[in-house]
Order: sequence, then C-alpha cells, then structure tokens
Amino acid sequence: MRLSAILLCAAALPTPALAGGVAGPIAGEWVVDLSAKPGEAYTKPMVLTLNGDGTVTGMFYQNDIEAGRWEADRGRTCVSFRTTDGVGPYHTAACLVGDHVEGQTWAEQRKFLFNWNATRKTGDK
Repeated sequence: MRLSAILLCAAALPTPALAGGVAGPIAGEWVVDLSAKPGEAYTKPMVLTLNGDGTVTGMFYQNDIEAGRWEADRGRTCVSFRTTDGVGPYHTAACLVGDHVEGQTWAEQRKFLFNWNATRKTGDK
C-alpha cells in the first residue's frame, strides 16, 4: 500500500514534455559545462526534444542535432547523437543522472574525447 502511494506521488511530478505528449525527464533545455580548467567557466546550451519514435532532435553547442536517438532502459534515460561544425562530426552520448546530465563528446577530426556535465537551465522544468 505504501509503495503504491509513493509511486502515485512520483507519477504526479512534472517532467518536460516530449513530442507527441509523452513525458521524459532528460528533455528540455540544459547548460553544458565544457570548462577545461577549474575556475574558467565555459558553457554552451543544449536543447533536447525526445520524439515518440525514439529519435532525438534539438541543439548541442549551437549546432543542430543529426541522427539522434534516445532510450529509457535499465533505470536510466540516455541520448546519443551527432553534430557537425562544418569541418567534421562530433559524436555525443549522455545520460540523466539524478538532476543533471553526464556526457561525453568525441571530436573525430580533432582527435579528442571530452567528458562534460550539464545542469537544467534555470526556469526549465
């Protein structure tokens, strides 16, 4: 009985809307911390729209998301997608961890892998 009440309360919590009216906690606007050195802030926006067919669209590092996919499985929700800066591809994978997103981006042409974290944009629920 207690578990049922807890689950009902959790189901009532607001989460960002997905396309098609489905809800998903990783959808929405995020601020990605790409700082390479402590104390030197460097952030960029990320906007994720999760579609009912398993695709993800939006923007990362001010570039449109291409060929994006999302999945909710094994207790977590993750996205994976590609962007480009006009020179080469950037491959990104990220998962919701509690109230933030942990991800990594591989810049194939620049030969580096960068780990990053993101927090929800203030005012976006």
